[in-house]
Amino acid sequence: MAAALPNRTIRCVATMASGGLVATLAACGGSGGGGGSDSGTITIGYSAGISGGAAEYGKNVQNGLQMAIDEVNAEGVTVDGTEYTVELESLDDQYQPGTTGTNAQRLVEQDGATVVFIPHAGGIKAAQELNSGRTEFLVGAYSSDPEIVEGGNPLTVMIPPSFTSYIDPFISKVDTQGSGKLGLLATSSEFGQQWTKAATAAWEDAGGQVMANNNINYATVSDFAGPVSKTLSGNPDVILVGGPSQPTAIIIEEARKQGYEGSFMILDQAKFEEMEEFTDPKNLNNSVGIAPLTAFEGTEDFITRYQEKFSTDKPVNADIALNYQALPIFIKAMETAGTVDDPAAIREAIGESIDEVDPKFRVAFAPDRITDNGHLLADDLQAAYRNEQGQYESFPVDQPKE
Repeated sequence: MAAALPNRTIRCVATMASGGLVATLAACGGSGGGGGSDSGTITIGYSAGISGGAAEYGKNVQNGLQMAIDEVNAEGVTVDGTEYTVELESLDDQYQPGTTGTNAQRLVEQDGATVVFIPHAGGIKAAQELNSGRTEFLVGAYSSDPEIVEGGNPLTVMIPPSFTSYIDPFISKVDTQGSGKLGLLATSSEFGQQWTKAATAAWEDAGGQVMANNNINYATVSDFAGPVSKTLSGNPDVILVGGPSQPTAIIIEEARKQGYEGSFMILDQAKFEEMEEFTDPKNLNNSVGIAPLTAFEGTEDFITRYQEKFSTDKPVNADIALNYQALPIFIKAMETAGTVDDPAAIREAIGESIDEVDPKFRVAFAPDRITDNGHLLADDLQAAYRNEQGQYESFPVDQPKE
């Protein structure tokens, strides 16, 4: 186990998708003035699509991490007798896995990253190819694709619930008595492809018919009229849709404009409270997706503090909350392990560190355990059906056994 050194800057990177440097916030060198100062910096890196059509998603995660970092610093971070300041460094990769891999390699090999947070499945898998070879670092994986942990990468921690938790409950909520037709119009990202594959199998197992796959790239396509028209030509009863919230809302709106009156099953990347900002909320009626953050007890204080901190009245969703409550787990694991630069030791310490994190970081379906494969789990997961009157009907969802 590596010991922390005085005045050493340790860079722990959270990577979220696509390429290009957006902001470099990390200071070089430790804090303090003299050579005998016993202090250092833990740099949390972040690489995501924080420009372009899906920027809202990337910025939400970025803000959740930054809020947690500020509060962790206020409490103080001491690892193996050394005091550390945690800082955030952001990279824009526009959700291109190849760029994510380049960012991760740069941040690890040039900046000494120990932890890399990545919020999209393709980028996570690109980073796993790196950290399973000669470059060791811990991946904080913010994607619900179950393949992320099924591959057995020992240096990966999956943060959100698996999307397989939602599929059967969603199908039950849009029940077509086993004879309905499912249209496919989700994002064509790695995440969307996996969601579509699993939903297709479950829909067919329930006795329904699955139509042609019209998935499109939500990050680059701006005119959705054609793909929507093509999907509606098959007269679907239910449409599987979803990616970042803004384009998801626009696609749903386009379908309603073209006369579609059926149901939507919405991938967990899109959030109801956010989609309401981009379309008439009535367009979202008769849809099922993950529950708004306000459906969980005790979230009012967090929402208020977030909106005050970032001077915003935009809705606060699960992307923000889950990253806010995950970041302190990694920092606490460093304290427990007594190291900021040994990824295996930090991963090993996460299980015993979860309960040691300050309770204020527990917002909604906060994890209380980690599986052997590295998946953070919680028991109070919820989804929601938005009925024809525009009311959200929340219902519990069980996470599958791993």
